[in-house]
Amino acid sequence: VQLQASGGGLVQAGGSLRLSCVASGRTFTAYPTGWFRQAPGEEREFVAAVTLSGGTTYYADSVKGRFTISRDNAKNTVYLQMNSLKSDDTAVYYCAARLPSSTLPSRRRDDYDYWGQGTQVTVSS
Repeated sequence: VQLQASGGGLVQAGGSLRLSCVASGRTFTAYPTGWFRQAPGEEREFVAAVTLSGGTTYYADSVKGRFTISRDNAKNTVYLQMNSLKSDDTAVYYCAARLPSSTLPSRRRDDYDYWGQGTQVTVSS
C-alpha cells in the first residue's frame, strides 16, 4: 500500500489544521493506521492511531483532547484533526500503516510497515 499525507502548513498557536492520509494500492480497510511526528533533532514519536473500523482510537498524552483521528474507508483516507495547536506541535507528521495480519494499531513506530512521505506542520507562537 502507498500512503500520501497532506494538509500541513503554517498556523498560529491556537489554530487548527486537518491532515489527510490517502492510501492506494490495496484495500485500506485491512490496515491499522497511525500518525507519528518528528521534530528537528528529535525521534519520531507516536501521535494517534485508529483501528480498522475506526471504532477505537489511541492518543499520545500530549495531544489527547486536542487531536482527533478518524478514517473514511470508502475514501481510503485517514484524517488527523488538530485543534488548539501549540508551538510544541511543530514537526513533520507521518501517517503509517501496519500489515493486515496485525489487526490492531500500535504506539510503537517499529510495528508499522508502510509510511507516507510526511507533511510539515509549523505552529507560530
